[in-house]
Order: sequence, then C-alpha cells, then structure tokens
Amino acid sequence: QVQVVESGGGLVQAGGSLSLSCAASGSFFRINVMGWYRQAPGKQREMVATITSGDNTNYADSVKDRFTISRGNAKNTVYLQMNSLKPEDTAVYYCKSTVVHIVSGQYDYWGQGTQVTVSS
Repeated sequence: QVQVVESGGGLVQAGGSLSLSCAASGSFFRINVMGWYRQAPGKQREMVATITSGDNTNYADSVKDRFTISRGNAKNTVYLQMNSLKPEDTAVYYCKSTVVHIVSGQYDYWGQGTQVTVSS
C-alpha cells in the first residue's frame, strides 16, 4: 500500500506566499510522476503542476510564473511554492503520486487534501 501525505496550506492575504509539501511512502518500485491538483467549491478538480521522475514540469496557465513545483532529494517528496497568491487560488489542494508496482503496474494515489485560503 502507498500513503500520500500533504502538509502546509492555511490562510494568507492576497499577494502572499505559501508552501505545500507532500511525501509518498510504502511499497512500490518507483514513482513516475508527482503532482498537485486543486478543487474549489462547486468546481471540478484541476491540475496545478506536475513533475516527472526526470524533473520535467508542467503548470496550469493560471499559475505559471507564480507557482513552482520541485522534488526533494529523496525523490518521494514534492513541494509547491506558491507566490503572489490570488483569492481565486482558494481551494483544497491535493497531492497525487503515480507509482509503479512491479507486478500490478501503474497506479495513482491521492493525499487527503489541504486547504489553502487566500483573502482579498
């Protein structure tokens, strides 16, 4: 089994910064992709940023040049540095880890989510 645990988040004023962390643990062969997604009330969950095992990154247009995704040295951790936050960034942020199991193949595992609230 694989566990994905997020930390960070909270309440910040518009223009401020927050940092999120995520760690994947358990039994797996390797991690292919880790990423951050968010879901605002009444809206569908959307991709925010992803990073591959080769450190290729992808960002939603709405967060480009404001958010930065990075991986830790242990490669099972991922961070999201969020700068110049806007009220529209308010959402529950989820971490997803796409891992490979030798026998059963590739699976996605989600964290429990962490609330980010940006006040105007």
